[in-house]
Amino acid sequence: MASVMDSVDQRTQLAGHNRLELLLFRLSGKQRFGINVFKVQEVLQCPPLTQIPHSHSVVRGVATMRGKTIPVMDMSLAIGCRAVEDLSKSFMIVTEYNRSSQAFLVGGVERIVNLNWSNVMPPPKGSGKGSYLTAVTKLDEELIEIIDVEKIMSEVTNASTEVSEELTQNVGDSVKDQHVLVVDDSSVARNQVKRTLEQLGIGCTLANNGREGLKMLQKWAETNDPKLDHLAIVLSDIEMPEMDGYTLTTEIRKDPRLSGLFIMLHTSLSGTFNNAMVEKVGANKFVPKFKPDELATTIMTRVKQFVEERGY
Repeated sequence: MASVMDSVDQRTQLAGHNRLELLLFRLSGKQRFGINVFKVQEVLQCPPLTQIPHSHSVVRGVATMRGKTIPVMDMSLAIGCRAVEDLSKSFMIVTEYNRSSQAFLVGGVERIVNLNWSNVMPPPKGSGKGSYLTAVTKLDEELIEIIDVEKIMSEVTNASTEVSEELTQNVGDSVKDQHVLVVDDSSVARNQVKRTLEQLGIGCTLANNGREGLKMLQKWAETNDPKLDHLAIVLSDIEMPEMDGYTLTTEIRKDPRLSGLFIMLHTSLSGTFNNAMVEKVGANKFVPKFKPDELATTIMTRVKQFVEERGY
């Protein structure tokens, strides 16, 4: 138990300083990519894979680990590049996203680096909507690309964004008049949340990262924007370029005009550490990604509470 708590302390301290650890890897070429270490369970030499008939073209097979079978996706294929060729010389990055385990096949794994989120930038604007980049950073004068894994997962699993009809019925006008600020660097994740809110009839504003979200809130406070009076939830991802969700929460709590906002952290980072981190930085709730009904239920519970508190 002590070792788990020590790990919690280390992670919370890292997050509280707007920092991340990035595992660097290569696919089928020289370009280096990165993935947050917090999402990585382990890195293994690729074992023999069992083929699954009629599986998605990106899934190269399944691997059995400690009695558990997990899908192995070729990350190079997933982003539109050539497949990793020699599986015997390849590696699997075993990850946990959205409460499930899966592995990504990569050509080679290098090292872990410690970075500040302020040095991680959104992808270039010219990269287009079809890009699989969620952020970029520079290391040793070389551009490191951080892949939008949530986009890959969404395409492979074809996850539904539909909210059950019973949850969308009888949503009162007072609830529909409220607002949610959605902060997420993944366009897929932003649109998933937006779709959920649309089905509930609740309006939202979208921000691409924590710094952008904070600037929006500060502007609303300065201009007495009505959105702030009806802002029931700030729904933020944790991993974001420039400013992560933990630092966004800390900055909101520092500002007396914003300190009372209800902050819900919504992330694909699963595991032991999230609740401890949420409590440490002063957020109100943690919701793992992405199940439409679960998110809709949590949002509706909070918005109804907000309406009662304000007397709308």
